[in-house]
Amino acid sequence: MWRLNRVRHKAGRQGDSLEELRLKRREHEKALRQARRDRQLVSKRLLLNEDEEQPEATMDTASGEQDVVSLFHKLQRSGPEREAHLRDLSKALRDPSAQLTFLKLENSMHLLVGLLTGSNAQCRLHAVRCLHELSHSPHASVATACLPATPYLLTYLSGQSTKFTELCLYTLGNLCPDSDIIKEKLLAQGIIPALANCIENQRHNLAVVEGVGFTLSQLLQAKDAAAEKIIPMVLASSLPSHLLSVLTPDPRFGLAPAIECAWCLHYLACSTEGNRELLAHGALSQCSSLLVSVGGAVTEGNKEEGIELLVCPLLRCVGNLLSLCPVDTLSTQVGDVQLVAALCAFLQAYLHTRPALARESAWVLNNLTAHSTAFCSALLTLSLVPGLIQLLSFSKGINTMILRVLANIAHKKKEFCVQLARLGLLSTLCATLKMADQEMVTLSLEVLFMLVVSRPQVADEFVRHGGVSLLEAIQYNSEGEMRQRAAYLLEHHLLACSSDCTVDNIPKS
Repeated sequence: MWRLNRVRHKAGRQGDSLEELRLKRREHEKALRQARRDRQLVSKRLLLNEDEEQPEATMDTASGEQDVVSLFHKLQRSGPEREAHLRDLSKALRDPSAQLTFLKLENSMHLLVGLLTGSNAQCRLHAVRCLHELSHSPHASVATACLPATPYLLTYLSGQSTKFTELCLYTLGNLCPDSDIIKEKLLAQGIIPALANCIENQRHNLAVVEGVGFTLSQLLQAKDAAAEKIIPMVLASSLPSHLLSVLTPDPRFGLAPAIECAWCLHYLACSTEGNRELLAHGALSQCSSLLVSVGGAVTEGNKEEGIELLVCPLLRCVGNLLSLCPVDTLSTQVGDVQLVAALCAFLQAYLHTRPALARESAWVLNNLTAHSTAFCSALLTLSLVPGLIQLLSFSKGINTMILRVLANIAHKKKEFCVQLARLGLLSTLCATLKMADQEMVTLSLEVLFMLVVSRPQVADEFVRHGGVSLLEAIQYNSEGEMRQRAAYLLEHHLLACSSDCTVDNIPKS
């Protein structure tokens, strides 16, 4: 369900095809995006009444349909019991069959819109509750039938009570995924400026901010054609700056609003135009800062329920922003080198419970170290490399990404290669060279090459680990690139060492 996007590795490496790597990753990303789209993206939410702890059990279908018809006729007559009838109707409309029955009644939506726009505040509240129940329907036709009410729902975002505004927001958010036609209508009716105005006016109201984030995220999850219209409109508004302002490490501001706004930023960062605009707004620095804060909490053992829901979109946003961030401004944009410590903390914390999230952490770490000597150095100086080396035995795609990170480090400086060897990477490479995963073996050969050419003592150490026999086995039992790399290492760097290994071993630190 995770989105892995735009893995950026070292350029100009002999034997590597960067374009092939990108193509392979994009195919994998497509499958992951589809999985998340099917399971979670089109997710509707039902707000409960204040006196409810959970939705009531669905009533008998025939009884529910009869109640809806009876309540509809009662509501056509004015009187003091209208509020009670509307409250009962909202509960009856939780039954999908009753929803269809209600909409088949002549002028049923006209009745609800009339009550929504009337002078009675309680009737307006119960009417929007009825619309909210309808918006939660599994039937796409119900959402289309609610279109006459959407201009009023948008208008009401500028005022009213928190509960009323919340209901309007979540009703609009529930309607968005059902049809591109609905999205087009909402865009024409001004949903983007309405959301921007709402979050600006109620930026200290956490419930409303969360509702704006949910509705906007539902809107941004459009097919490519619709997204081409929606994203530029969002970027041209004040929404990006408001979304970023919600990403604060202050726990008093609440986790839920930050989660919703982080998802919105992720969807924006998935587009090239959105990526550049967010970089200009300082999104990379803001998201990185929050990840550092959350990573510190996780390191101290704080695994608050739901915190991973914030970590996930932040990781995706940072990873995508890194892929287009100019190399010369990378350190300035990210700011704190402690980000590498936070990413390693997520790797360790979620390795067994949420391996997909650990893999995303490794992906961001790869993008972060691909073109930055400073962040590669930070991994070494903060003593984070030993923990990464231990993860090379872990599968599920994590070891491959970790090995890329180590390759990034080795590629920067010969001194880094020597440090990696001292930290025990050579013995671990002996294990990864025996793996059945061809990608792991090929990457291991690449890293090994950089290590052995960095200093003669490193090559001697690898020979003492029995490395020559490992490479000979690869040379005779493998094909293509792996065979060529193994042969090259043997002929040009190791066979001479194997006959005379008198240099002292590299001390382990």
